[in-house]
Amino acid sequence: MNLAVIIPAAGGSTRFGFGDKLSQDLGGRAILLRAVEAFVKRSETRSVIVAAPPDDLDGFKSRFGAQLSFHGARIVPGGRTERWESVRNALNEIDQEITHVAVHDAARPNVSPELLDRVLDAARVHPAVIPGVRVSSTLKRVGVEPVRAAEDEAIADAILGGADQLDGAPSAHLVEETVSRERVVAIQTPQVFERSLLERAYAQDSIDGATDDAMLIEQLGQPVVVVEGEARNIKVTTQEDLALVRLLAR
Repeated sequence: MNLAVIIPAAGGSTRFGFGDKLSQDLGGRAILLRAVEAFVKRSETRSVIVAAPPDDLDGFKSRFGAQLSFHGARIVPGGRTERWESVRNALNEIDQEITHVAVHDAARPNVSPELLDRVLDAARVHPAVIPGVRVSSTLKRVGVEPVRAAEDEAIADAILGGADQLDGAPSAHLVEETVSRERVVAIQTPQVFERSLLERAYAQDSIDGATDDAMLIEQLGQPVVVVEGEARNIKVTTQEDLALVRLLAR
């Protein structure tokens, strides 16, 4: 297996709040570097490509360039609006020798060697492999239209904080149904694919709106295999996520 690792790192981190989440310290190193380091230690890895914000490319290189270069990672311009744009840009930069491609979230710094073993071992047998964890919470589907959360809208605003939203509306909604948790998994990264399959997936006309790379494989009608993920393999999206990741890293 000759593996190229793509790290999409061009997102705006709007839900994180203040600061650059990828620069946040985690045990003496930035979150982004933690994510990269998990792969550079692997014998399968031939290259690591980080897709950076195209409108802040110089700033990104100033923050991370020296350390990424030390690890042999390359920086390429990512997408301006969608994650898949970053992956596609990086996919166009991989070398001819590459047989497999791993796509890993820049904000998942806690991926373990054991998880990588499971995903990469399965990828030697199956052309598309992703990690997932069983869902333990009760899942409910809610209606699109919001409902009044309090008698007084000012009270509702105070309760909801004005910014707590679901699908662009204040998060008070009627339950439509309870969704069965049976066979439902929450998907993580790294997602590993045969190079030729991922290139076929990205050659499709209808890739806009894809939330992960496996979704594009599904659109081709190709099977995607799920292996056991890890609860500690958290994606840092909010300040609360960062606090938890730091706790786990101790």
